[in-house]
Amino acid sequence: MMHLVTGATGFLGSHLLYHLLQKGEHIRAIHRAGSSFKLLDRVFGFYNSSKESFAGQVEWVETDLNDIYALQKCFEGIETVYHVAGKVSFLPADRAALQDVNVKGTANMVNMALLFPITKFCYVSSIAALGRADYSNVIDENVVWKSSKRNSNYAVSKYGGEREVWRGIEEGLNAIIVNPGIILGPGEISSGSTRLVQTVDNGLKFYTSGTNGFIDVRDVAEIMMRLMESNISGERFILVAENMDYKTLFEIIAKNLNKPAPAYKAVPWMGNLAWRWYALRSFFTGIKPLVTRETATTATYNYEYSADKIRQILNYNFIPVNQTIAELCSYHLKQIKES
Repeated sequence: MMHLVTGATGFLGSHLLYHLLQKGEHIRAIHRAGSSFKLLDRVFGFYNSSKESFAGQVEWVETDLNDIYALQKCFEGIETVYHVAGKVSFLPADRAALQDVNVKGTANMVNMALLFPITKFCYVSSIAALGRADYSNVIDENVVWKSSKRNSNYAVSKYGGEREVWRGIEEGLNAIIVNPGIILGPGEISSGSTRLVQTVDNGLKFYTSGTNGFIDVRDVAEIMMRLMESNISGERFILVAENMDYKTLFEIIAKNLNKPAPAYKAVPWMGNLAWRWYALRSFFTGIKPLVTRETATTATYNYEYSADKIRQILNYNFIPVNQTIAELCSYHLKQIKES
């Protein structure tokens, strides 16, 4: 069996690729032109392995999801598809790019999956695609998207990508959708969840009042594989191990790093000042801002998510967030020592 994996050099894609290869699967892995293998090498290194160890099981293809002809070639001989690729950005200037990758690119993937004899399709969405209306209850898979000023451009684009997959399901595609929370796990030292650890390690003083859902990257990969091996179809699943406020999250990180935890609660004007300062710095230096208007605002929202559906269907036990953070901090300190 040959699997097609998009976003294979990204954070989640690299972890998924490793776990599929460990099971002896054969992969055609798509990556963008000019994309680096540095993150993938770090991820495989975390598992005490290397991509060279699986050279005979992986066929690397450099292409763009909006290059229809090249994409068609990628689908030849493929049985199952893991569509992991997606753009994550909270910069206002990236609105069009988010639509181009997360909506148009997903539409192209769905169309190709309908054109070829694909047995199953897995789409990686996000809890952001569930919307950020003013929900007072715990959010589950039955929530209906509502237009809201709280919805980021990223959330709108992931919701648009989901709609393309649902459209494919209506047209006969055997597909499942996963909506992970904030994914924690080893990767690049200055990006993703590792950046959270680095920020605390550098002496973070303030915490925000928000709450969000978190999950270990290994759980996301494992659940995706189990769902693809099952007879489950035409459904979506929230993947969240625990809901946690940012204050607690930062305290756990600080404890594992033997650093002081952030002691001061950030008030709204601080967030507004921060994103404006970073925007100004970005304008003059070209460096991407650490804080944007969207991230500053989102960090104050309190949302809780239910993963009861996936727990019950797969009888699944998530890795505790405490354990994930402890391992992530250990990885971070090791990377610092070796760099």
